[in-house]
Amino acid sequence: MSKDTNARRSYVEHGREFTRDTNYVTTRITQDGRDGYPVAPGRYRLVAARACPWANRAIIVRRLLGLEDVLSMGLCGPTHDKRSWTFDLDPGGVDPVLGIERLQEAYFARFPGYQRGITVPAVVEVSTGHVVTNDYAQMTLDFSTQWREFHRDGAPDLYPQKLRGEIDEVCQRTYTEVNNGVYRCGFAGSQEAYDAAYERLFTGLDWLSDRLSTQRYLVGDTLTEADVRLFTTLARFDPVYHGHFKCNRSKLSEIPVLWAYARDLFQTPGFGDTIDFGQIKEHYYVVHEDINPTRIVPKGPDLSNWLTPHGRQQLGGRPFGDGTPPDSKSPMT
Repeated sequence: MSKDTNARRSYVEHGREFTRDTNYVTTRITQDGRDGYPVAPGRYRLVAARACPWANRAIIVRRLLGLEDVLSMGLCGPTHDKRSWTFDLDPGGVDPVLGIERLQEAYFARFPGYQRGITVPAVVEVSTGHVVTNDYAQMTLDFSTQWREFHRDGAPDLYPQKLRGEIDEVCQRTYTEVNNGVYRCGFAGSQEAYDAAYERLFTGLDWLSDRLSTQRYLVGDTLTEADVRLFTTLARFDPVYHGHFKCNRSKLSEIPVLWAYARDLFQTPGFGDTIDFGQIKEHYYVVHEDINPTRIVPKGPDLSNWLTPHGRQQLGGRPFGDGTPPDSKSPMT
């Protein structure tokens, strides 16, 4: 199930503000194996979904860092039922490496009767079929810091030591006000909760727009974890959040600075090539039956404008610093 299923039940029933369940499997995969899971090529499989913004982060970071050859990836389809994400994109609906039909099976293999959400992204140990972690925020930071030995030549430093304090601060505000803010609007259980969420969301977007008006990236002059985390929300704003979640003060394409910034990232290797707008729309409009009971997926909006010139180069900055962009190898392998 998605990260929001359990929380959605409670706030809809009681008219409360949306509250996200943030209790994840926090086991870490580290160089020293302190939690029993050392970094090792081929030992783990990342399970993700192109529709999910939280999983999309892991797909992007894996691609930017060039971890494809050491960390395989399985992709779930864009929709799921109340039990679990499923591998319906694979022949026979079975993940070819893990041999399972539902991600739930990996959770149950380690935690029989697991009661929390069966979420993506998740990292699964291939030999045991056990889920190791679904802590999406820590996961990408560990890709940058704990998997460094296996980064490709020219990989960017997405979490540079000297900027970590600022990155953490920006990421935290982006999460509370924007990444999670769109969900507080969409899943508000009362008019009062929605109104408050709406004002908070657009205050956050205005803050980001002001910050990005004079600098190309959120922190420093290169891509960092902060840009990855904001991008996956912006990519879904016009296709989904503006209408489906009632985040409709303005479209992203009507916010000049953020729209140019989002297009800049979309046109950067490793970002736009992980996006599937069709799967994104299908996921939200089909899975969220409480918001969209007809499950009709809208035809629009026209998204061809993501490839139009953005002009952000004039602000300077080097997306990959002293490194290089990822090669043209498919990020979906």
